[in-house]
Amino acid sequence: MNQVISHGFGLFLFAAIVPLMRESIAISHWHVALAGALTQIAYLGGAMLLGLVGHRLKTASLALATGTVSTLMLFTMSQLQNPLAMIVALVCLATSAAMSWGAIVEIVSRCAQPHKRSTYLSCISSGTAWGYALSGQLLLWVVPAWGWQSSWIVAGLMGTLVVAWTWRMLHGLKAPVPDSADSSAAAIPASKLLRTILTERTALLACLICFLVGFSTMPFSNWLNSYLEELDLPSSLGGYCWSIVGFTGMIAGFLIGKLADRKGHASALLLIFACFASGLLAFAYNPANFALIASFGYGLMYFPMWGIVAGWVNRHYSSTATMQIGGFCMVTFGLGGTLGNLLTGLIRDSTGSLQGSYLMMAVVALLLTGLGMHIKLEEKKLQLDVGDQKAVKEVIHS
Repeated sequence: MNQVISHGFGLFLFAAIVPLMRESIAISHWHVALAGALTQIAYLGGAMLLGLVGHRLKTASLALATGTVSTLMLFTMSQLQNPLAMIVALVCLATSAAMSWGAIVEIVSRCAQPHKRSTYLSCISSGTAWGYALSGQLLLWVVPAWGWQSSWIVAGLMGTLVVAWTWRMLHGLKAPVPDSADSSAAAIPASKLLRTILTERTALLACLICFLVGFSTMPFSNWLNSYLEELDLPSSLGGYCWSIVGFTGMIAGFLIGKLADRKGHASALLLIFACFASGLLAFAYNPANFALIASFGYGLMYFPMWGIVAGWVNRHYSSTATMQIGGFCMVTFGLGGTLGNLLTGLIRDSTGSLQGSYLMMAVVALLLTGLGMHIKLEEKKLQLDVGDQKAVKEVIHS
């Protein structure tokens, strides 16, 4: 539920209702562009701050604080009439969203049973898809009846319930579950964090995965409707695409998380990356016939990916270090998305079409699949090595 409030409403509700807000507030395209740029910077700033100083904070307090800030900003948005003041509130929401996810990752990694962590984290990360769906319902039912302000008020009321529920659950939280990863240092010193990410395999691969995911998914979502319009396809197709994205994301969290806990994180990553790449390749070949397939692959991969990567990192690091590395993963995701959007715009300006851009995204998705295969093979090799060592010890003892 925290993801629904912080990411679903905090990051996406404004984009959904801004056309309706223009009827009563002088929000220009410049304001929308500025809001998009500053919220992206704020999200990256929050993620970077979490990676550097998050280990000094109490994550339970941080989860409550970010939920409270998000709720207050949602209520505030309903009363604002100045576009610049709204942008300031959106910046606060974006910063809070980034830090909220990091706090959740640390709490789940520290307190959940190891064999259930990926399921929990994947379900939580898919809360964003539920936020998509609820934002759509607000747009369909609440806004036409009571105006755009009512959508922010309803979102704020839901945020109040979530904060109260979070407080109750945190106070009833069981003692942390012992884990072999926690036998090492609980946190990575800020002075050594960057070196850890650049030199240690798991941390580096996690950041690389997030960079490639950002590079391929952010342009996909930002330019999808424009590409369908360029091809003179029905506008309703875009609606169907986003409906499939949301619905798939809502159920993918549980299913892919279960797969990761039972068959391993590498298997789950390989599956979702392969589905995403297949959908994008088909879409690049024939957009009209395969737009829905690409949307299915997007929803299947994007939402649970965050939880699967966090669960995989937590197998090798303590809960606090997982939170720190997760913060840098969000930063690399944002950098990848920025670069992907920039190249997409350049390709469109130089060729007059987005076809080459979506082919580029498909190639990046294939790189993700190859990375997933590499992780799968390395994990299998590691298991075989561990098995051989156990067999040698048994022979020696016998």
